[in-house]
Amino acid sequence: MPTNFIFNNGGNNADFSDVFIPVSAFAQGQLWIWGNNTNSELGDGTFTGKKSSPVQTISGGINWKQVDCGSFASAAIKTDGALWLWGSRSYGNMGNNNGFAGFQFSPVQTISGGTNWKQVSCGYYSTAAIKTDGTLWTWGNNIIGQCGDNTNVDKSSPVQTVASGANWKQVSVGNVHDGAIKTNGTLWLWGRGDTGGLGDNTIVNKSSPVQTISGGTNWKQVSCGENDSTAAIKTDGTLWLWGKNTAGQLGDNTIVNKSSPIQTISGGTNWKQVSCGDESTAAIKTDGTLWLWGINNAGQLGDNTRTNVSSPIQTISGGTNWSQVSTGGLQSSSIKTDGTLWTWGFNTNGNLGDNTINFRSSPVQTAAGGTNWKQTSSNTFGMAAVQNNF
Repeated sequence: MPTNFIFNNGGNNADFSDVFIPVSAFAQGQLWIWGNNTNSELGDGTFTGKKSSPVQTISGGINWKQVDCGSFASAAIKTDGALWLWGSRSYGNMGNNNGFAGFQFSPVQTISGGTNWKQVSCGYYSTAAIKTDGTLWTWGNNIIGQCGDNTNVDKSSPVQTVASGANWKQVSVGNVHDGAIKTNGTLWLWGRGDTGGLGDNTIVNKSSPVQTISGGTNWKQVSCGENDSTAAIKTDGTLWLWGKNTAGQLGDNTIVNKSSPIQTISGGTNWKQVSCGDESTAAIKTDGTLWLWGINNAGQLGDNTRTNVSSPIQTISGGTNWSQVSTGGLQSSSIKTDGTLWTWGFNTNGNLGDNTINFRSSPVQTAAGGTNWKQTSSNTFGMAAVQNNF
């Protein structure tokens, strides 16, 4: 899903080579989750109801480092490098070899165990994660080749992509396609490609990693959306998008799908971070401004309207102090440089964490408030965030 890394809040010149900060470099943090819970997505020991304000997983603790929410499950890494998952066990996406059905009410570790996990990303019943040794592991739903292992067989324990290697830097899992960047700056994608989401100038699914038609060795961050669109930023600060474009989520002032990378109509060489959701996209520039585009039926663009836009616009909040954004499903969340957490969009399941179920077409703060949020993730039906303890 959309935002799947720890973002360095160290200022506008922060480079994505610093995204994966060593475990010891982060202060311990509390993990909070809210929204739908019918698949045990909250990890609070239940699988019913919904929470409209943040709650902690049953594991509790103050040593969480990074979290990512999928459509029906969540995963998070602790500061000791251990990886934990909870939610729906369908398709084996817990990675603990415990079957392909049912629910995991509280966090469990993958069968791989270990304390060397660096970054994790969850999609639609599938998960991918990178270890500190640079190896990339995938598991769960594999019907369209999302595991990248050249098969279409679901996996209930982690496997390596057919590309293998120990030089993976960042991975992003969409609903049914994945993207990952190696330390040499090359970008690889696999899974569903019938709307052009793999960026290889075809509309063919791929069960093993391929490079975009653009090639190159200067990719620094990729985000795969829930509705088969992809966005990526190069080291020169340019932003590129491709795939499904039915609501203008590619930001090129059209609603035509693209099977090879294009730039948004805004162009520019000052993009810092991007997140793809369900037919909408959000991105932050190096000047701290936040831009969104695409579908807006639930107010997820934060511009106080529900009108779709096919080119980037700023939220009604404006400002030059946005540091990290995540858009998923029909809602978005973003953290400012002052550490405050803001949410907007769809809210039927308490997705926004503001203690209501009212849709918001402009940013509001979660019920938890505070000025010490460090990372957030939005999914189809809820959100999660990690908060510093000081």
